Amino acid sequence: MKIKFLSIIALLMAVSMNVCAQKTGKVLVTYFSATGTTASVAEKLAKVTGGTLYAITPETAYTSADLNWRNKQSRSSVEMNDPKSRPAMKGKVENMADYEVVYIGYPIWWGVAPRIINTFIESHDLKGKTLVPFATSGGSGVTESVSALKKAYPDLNWKEGKLLNRATESTVREWVKTMAH
Repeated sequence: MKIKFLSIIALLMAVSMNVCAQKTGKVLVTYFSATGTTASVAEKLAKVTGGTLYAITPETAYTSADLNWRNKQSRSSVEMNDPKSRPAMKGKVENMADYEVVYIGYPIWWGVAPRIINTFIESHDLKGKTLVPFATSGGSGVTESVSALKKAYPDLNWKEGKLLNRATESTVREWVKTMAH
């Protein structure tokens, strides 16, 4: 009797785990990070979700001079002042079709996502996927950047974003728990 009971429990656990896996789908945690701040959060997010980590890497790395927002001629200023700018990136997610949930992380520049995030989105077929933005910022909130992404790509399935400044693994875990993919 005890063995039969344990067998039934094991079967129910296996079915339950399979249903949960199907519900959440395969997760990709992709991010752009110019200084390492967003990368740190993305690593925690990948650990918490069990997702695959993918860095959006610019073809030409940003230097400190490129990131000088006070200089109107700096690379980042020029890109951000041109809504059509699409900085080139190295590589591409080869197996994007395998993922159902895609977290997209970035630092907030000029109130919105850096233009390389547009390059990433436009370089991949994200239709039918759940997209979850997350960001880091020295002074901006996440709302404007998420609204801009939703406006630019209205046919994609966006979730509300989250600003994850100084996020701990625990903070990230709590946020992920609130998400119903």
